[in-house]
Amino acid sequence: MITNLARGVQGFTSNAFLVTGDRTVVVDPGNDFDAPSRIREHVDDIDAVVLTHTHPDHVGNLSSVKDAFSVEAWGFDTAQTGVDNAISDGERLSLGDHTYTALHTPGHKDDHLCFHASGPGVLFAGDLIFANGSFGRTDLDEGNREQLIQSIERVLDTADKTLSEMHTGHGPSVTTEPYRDIERAKQAAQIY
Repeated sequence: MITNLARGVQGFTSNAFLVTGDRTVVVDPGNDFDAPSRIREHVDDIDAVVLTHTHPDHVGNLSSVKDAFSVEAWGFDTAQTGVDNAISDGERLSLGDHTYTALHTPGHKDDHLCFHASGPGVLFAGDLIFANGSFGRTDLDEGNREQLIQSIERVLDTADKTLSEMHTGHGPSVTTEPYRDIERAKQAAQIY
């Protein structure tokens, strides 16, 4: 089960997903709300925190979650504050009840990762792609439009039209033809 812990938060935060199952994890703990309390509304404990990237709106709650549950954080770059363990491009990891492949997808930020599980057709897209064909900002430090387009193309090549869910860093998750939104994001990033 995937639950957005940040739903209804009025503050500067990303979505924060609790993925329950054999290995219960939080994908991006968000910022500016009491994440440990929200986690405890659903589960007593978590096994890890997994990061799509380390922008402040995605990791502001990282320390409080790590401290509250005595867990470590996994992300692409251990040189980033709070990242204890590295996830390599192509590495397979368990989130909930499924195995996901980590895709290094820079363009929005150098350490950006997406996570794709082909079996259930689920993608955690971070800030690379959003609903309705929107895409991540490239005007911030480490942003690069060409890299972003290449990263979107990589996601298109990895996923397919059977993709059933796309959970994004901001805004609503996409559960109706999410692959189409990825195609639209590529087109929009090439034009705008």
